[in-house]
Amino acid sequence: MCKVLGVSKSGYFKWIKRPKSSRQKKHEELSQQVLKTHIEFKQRYGSIKITKMLNKRGIKVSQRTVSRIMTKNNWKSCTTKKYKATTNSKHHHPISENVLNRQFKADKPNQSWVTDITYIPTNEGWLYLASVMDLYSRKIVGWSMDKTMTKELVMNALKMAYHRQKPGNGLIHHSDRGVQYASTEYQKLLKQYQMIGSMSRKGNCYDNACIESFHGILKRELVYQTRYRTRNEARKSIFEYIEFFYNSKRIHSTLDYHTPNEFEKMYVQTVA
Repeated sequence: MCKVLGVSKSGYFKWIKRPKSSRQKKHEELSQQVLKTHIEFKQRYGSIKITKMLNKRGIKVSQRTVSRIMTKNNWKSCTTKKYKATTNSKHHHPISENVLNRQFKADKPNQSWVTDITYIPTNEGWLYLASVMDLYSRKIVGWSMDKTMTKELVMNALKMAYHRQKPGNGLIHHSDRGVQYASTEYQKLLKQYQMIGSMSRKGNCYDNACIESFHGILKRELVYQTRYRTRNEARKSIFEYIEFFYNSKRIHSTLDYHTPNEFEKMYVQTVA
């Protein structure tokens, strides 16, 4: 090999025994930090969010450097195609006006909530998830799961959100036109909680973009990476994702790279 490369044996052995430079050591340590963060967040973060996390932890590095390290080692965020399904909006219940009107930025917690239903595949069949998001912090304040997509599913999610957050009167509650949200029982619950009902325009998915975006993230980062044997297995996995990862640990670019819980807590501290 040495003869082919045109180097002496002594020169080759001297080269392989040469101690690593401080720059090389620093690069290897940084690569380990990138890998550690990549694994910590279950391969859900790309170079931008890994850079933000490293900077928050006192490790000063550019996004370009992190991207180069990840590309070199073939470390990628887990992404896959999105499955889209919609609720049934063909019914005779009254439809609320689009009061929210795509005002996706709120000034304080419990000012505007958005809600929707999504589908989780398991070997036992579909598991349906109804989620309620606070637009101020992007926090999932209420959720419910069941094997059927009924009005009780969405009512349970709303009840959880209400008892957790204890909002004042006049909160804007936005959903699509699905029969579950338009049902008499659900609308009575909104009146009981003194919330202002708002619904998306017909056939316009962008009117409820934030909660649909959350469900897309849930699918890409968790559901499409897992094969659930049972609905109970899916329930446990989704519960852990929402409560212990999404709300508590996952940073959001729209929140200046804070978590929903952090962002909500910052508001409470500022008011106090």
